[in-house]
Amino acid sequence: MYEYMCGTLVSVKPLYIVLDVQGIGYQIQVANPFRFTSLLDQEVMVYIHQAVREDAITLYGFKEEYEKQLYLKLISVSGIGPKSGLSILASEDHTGLVQAIETEHVTYLTRFPGVGKKTASQIILDLKGKLDDVLVEVGQLPIIPVEETTLNKQHLSEAMEALVGLGYSAREVNKIKPKLEEADAKDTEELLRMAFKLLLKN
Repeated sequence: MYEYMCGTLVSVKPLYIVLDVQGIGYQIQVANPFRFTSLLDQEVMVYIHQAVREDAITLYGFKEEYEKQLYLKLISVSGIGPKSGLSILASEDHTGLVQAIETEHVTYLTRFPGVGKKTASQIILDLKGKLDDVLVEVGQLPIIPVEETTLNKQHLSEAMEALVGLGYSAREVNKIKPKLEEADAKDTEELLRMAFKLLLKN
């Protein structure tokens, strides 16, 4: 089992990053790969969770250790699989997520792909009062402002692919697409942050 990996970030794709560790390229699924774009060709440390199934071995990566711990708590909940857990973390509104669990805000939780009322209630039942070890770090996270203005088509295309890959439906993505087309995002990471906020509001 891996705790973390240190290597050179050689590629950023809509659904994963590739980390070169001593000549071996590891494909690592991450919630928002474009958070890593500024680190291309640099030595980075990625916290790792390894999921083993009969038909696949998958590596899930996290920029911060608290993100990994929050992820592990999420996938311990019945009804939350590895992909669903990653989709929940992708919005980066981890403060809002923790607050929703602690205040039993079912509606907030059902805005994530694959999370219905039953699963949302299960998340609250299983995790409420059990997030003390991540609360301190999550509470220090800044609220990321979102601006809407013009956009590079490549960023839009990458963002759409990433959202669908995370489990959002074509209907949900197309609903927010007009606002994303008007946005003045400097890169795909910023555009995705806006997309997640829009999706959570709908």
